[in-house]
Amino acid sequence: MTTLAGFSHLSLSVIDLDRSTEWYREVLGFVIDSRVEGDGFLRNRLRHPSAGITLTLTAHEAGDGEPFDERRTGMDHVSFAVPSIEDLHNVKADFEARGIEHSEVKPTASGAGGMITFRDPDNIQLELFAAG
Repeated sequence: MTTLAGFSHLSLSVIDLDRSTEWYREVLGFVIDSRVEGDGFLRNRLRHPSAGITLTLTAHEAGDGEPFDERRTGMDHVSFAVPSIEDLHNVKADFEARGIEHSEVKPTASGAGGMITFRDPDNIQLELFAAG
């Protein structure tokens, strides 16, 4: 069996690298760590200062330009943890002030926590989750 030491990073394919990078910076507080130019792609590596999460956003030259659809085989959504239900309500208020479409704060199956869902500029479904 393979031994895992933890989670390394999440890499998302995006249509417009600059637009998506700015959105993740403004909405979720990520900062640019580095920019990588490869054969047929351009990538920004982002880090979240308080969580230490690494998120890479990649624009592929051969991308089809279609927005994300979780009904296709592959990824369904990305969930980021927040410390508390209070944080979810603060995010909800911030989203409302910015005009970002989002769900209500929904309870988790156990009822102890909560979540709020929303989408990035490429229609990737995101979730903020408080365990409770």
